[in-house]
Amino acid sequence: MTLAPHRSSGSGTGTAGKEEPTVLSPGAASRPDGPGAQPWVMGTAVAVAVAGAALGFNGVLRGWAWYSPVFSTVLSVAFSMAMLRSLRARTWLVAAGGLVALIVALTFIFFRQHSIAGFIPSPETMNYLGKFLRRASDTVLAESTPVAPNAGIVMLICAVLGLLVILIDALAFPLALPATSGLGILAILVVPAMVKPQSVGVLGFVGAAVGYLLILGCSHWFTPDARALADTARNPGQLRRGAITAAAALTVTLLLQPVIPGFEQGTFPQGSRLNPFGGATGLNPMISLGNSLRSPSGEGRITFATNSPTTPYLRSVTVDSFDGDSWAPDDRESTRQPGTGRIESGLDRAPTELRVITAVNTGQYTSPYLPAPYAPEAVNGLTGRWSWDPATLSIKGIDTNSRDQQYLVTSVTPQLTAALLAGASEPVRGVPEQFLRQPSNVPEVVSSTAKTVTAGAASPYAKAMAIQRYLRSTEFSYSLQSPVQGGYDGNGLSVLADFLNQKSGYCIHFASAMAVMARLEGIPSRIAVGYAPGRPTGATVAVSGQGPLPEFEVDARDAHAWPELYFQGVGWVAFEPTPSRGLVPAYATDASLPSGASTNERNDALTPGDGSTQAPVPVPGTVPLPGAGTPAPGDARAVQALYGVGAVLLLALLLASPRLVRSGVRRRRLRSAARGYPGATAGLALPAWAELRDLATDYGVAPGASETPRHFSERLRASAALGEPGGADGPGHRAAAALTEDFEREQYGRPGGAAGPAQSAETADSEDLVDSAAARIALVQASLRANARPVVRLRAVWLPPSVMSGWRRALPAPRRFLTRTAQRTRRGLAESWGKIRNSVRRVRRG
Repeated sequence: MTLAPHRSSGSGTGTAGKEEPTVLSPGAASRPDGPGAQPWVMGTAVAVAVAGAALGFNGVLRGWAWYSPVFSTVLSVAFSMAMLRSLRARTWLVAAGGLVALIVALTFIFFRQHSIAGFIPSPETMNYLGKFLRRASDTVLAESTPVAPNAGIVMLICAVLGLLVILIDALAFPLALPATSGLGILAILVVPAMVKPQSVGVLGFVGAAVGYLLILGCSHWFTPDARALADTARNPGQLRRGAITAAAALTVTLLLQPVIPGFEQGTFPQGSRLNPFGGATGLNPMISLGNSLRSPSGEGRITFATNSPTTPYLRSVTVDSFDGDSWAPDDRESTRQPGTGRIESGLDRAPTELRVITAVNTGQYTSPYLPAPYAPEAVNGLTGRWSWDPATLSIKGIDTNSRDQQYLVTSVTPQLTAALLAGASEPVRGVPEQFLRQPSNVPEVVSSTAKTVTAGAASPYAKAMAIQRYLRSTEFSYSLQSPVQGGYDGNGLSVLADFLNQKSGYCIHFASAMAVMARLEGIPSRIAVGYAPGRPTGATVAVSGQGPLPEFEVDARDAHAWPELYFQGVGWVAFEPTPSRGLVPAYATDASLPSGASTNERNDALTPGDGSTQAPVPVPGTVPLPGAGTPAPGDARAVQALYGVGAVLLLALLLASPRLVRSGVRRRRLRSAARGYPGATAGLALPAWAELRDLATDYGVAPGASETPRHFSERLRASAALGEPGGADGPGHRAAAALTEDFEREQYGRPGGAAGPAQSAETADSEDLVDSAAARIALVQASLRANARPVVRLRAVWLPPSVMSGWRRALPAPRRFLTRTAQRTRRGLAESWGKIRNSVRRVRRG
């Protein structure tokens, strides 16, 4: 048989016999002399990538008000560079124009009232820029997510994203390294991945992925690699390789995340938060308490029962390191002591001491630190390994956290009096320097206020009382919203200066103000973070040896911070400078002055009165003792069951994936055979022939690499796979012969011939053979299944060789892709370095 060149089998007569024109790669056809749409399309792709990745900052910043300036900045920079490139500006001029556009955009958005003509920076603009940067620094160092979108942090994000637009554009366009531009997009995603509890989130991940694919697509469309036709956008193999590479990368990501240190459990990209600091979804140790206090749901509920005559504060962590920008805990890992069965409180002995028993149930509260009354002497009933800090007595998990812990705390409370503290006037000795360290950049308002308030106070106790009295006076008010509205929600020195001017804030502002002013007056200070005295639940808890004890509860809305000052011969003493919050100790009570006002509606409910320590006499409830084996809560069991069901379903899906893929390929081919490939040269028979070859492969009759269609068909019908060898009258044999004849007629027949099912002498007399490709494939499949051994049938259904061999061939694809990308990156960097070196030489010669 003479084989003619392949031609289109279109049904029309006007195109019959015409040779198909050579298809050039996209963009290879004649183009106009100018840049055309390429700069604008590429600029749009870069803007989509950066603005899409920035969606992941939702949750880092509260709400969406910050996104409008971010989006405006990104568009301004990207389109300014696109305009310059469309005017054929030099590469360095395009980058410089993008930088100028960024400066103009930032000036117009953030410094319009302090600039020339609303967009030209002035000396006043520089002054406000410094203030904005300090505010952004305070936000980054001192607050936890989600932070209030103050102007400083939003301006910083806009500036960084604008610079990344310039970088990504340079990599994708003049340097011709579109794949490497993904590093800039990845840099944006790193921030929410590290600080958000829910990681990047779906919006940020999808936005970044879409933008990155647009950059790659635009690069391949406008500037295809002439050395590799397989890299052109119209090659169907490119889509297949891309899909395989993406699936492999996603699979590796899902499989590796549980074993990588620092990743929490979850599902990428919504879970799997990159968290080098450990899990802490309860009280944040960085003392940004505003978000917890403003929480309407009251998450992280803790219950405790105590025999203390007054409801105790639950102390979680001590924050003692202050550099002027923020307070931070010093965990002193090298000096921490393992085990909590015996804790040396280190308290200086008071004339009288009170030992308190407290049973705590943390529930869903999750933190590396353990809440306990101060000062603990022993903690029993904990699961996991724990350690304690001799300097602060904070208890921290080594390989566990506070979630679902039930434990018994024995603590000692010295019975202090005002007279005892007033007599503690000796110079401080033996206290680490960090508790006395004063920052060098103290604002004038802070130092002057400290001097004015403590003027006339002769002893450390008198100075401490003067500071507390000043902060609790009617000049100050307790407010959760004023710091957010005024833009000073934090704990740095600049925030402290604003607080002393505005005289409105919440516990962190009052505690920080007293701690800083105490240090300025030579009194060692630190800040304790935990919970204010809670509310009675009406239940009791039976504690061994104590009988029924009244139960109390606290949650995120009770989060609190208070200062602790050191007095020689007495030790660390807690004060309460926050008005209308917590309980003022008896030794620090000043009844002569009224307390400041409160604008927090829930504040009175959070502050127990005189009768708060006496719970109503309820019927004792049956609560297991701390340390006893207790079943997991109902919701925890439900979650575990859901995880188990999800794991089983995922395993079943993984095992069934070859069968699902094979069934999907068969359905697609049969649909294509029924309607043909729209606009393609292949007609009805090509997908049916491909399905016949794969069916034969699945049942052990694989076509040879150089085997002709007719020879393969004859070998298949001569084998026992379709029944009796040479049994031409069998329906499977006749269906295979018809499919072969259709394929040969379509591929090698006369160009003007009609395409359709074969009606040769061998098949025309058959009355039971349906002419559709799907029916013929079904007959062949039935014959193969009927004549195959059970093992072969099982393999053909669940592990079809046609699919598995394709997957094996695709395994090296990611490595080849990475190798090509690395080679192109290396060549691009070498070429760029050569251009830079030649430019420098020309400048020197000129």
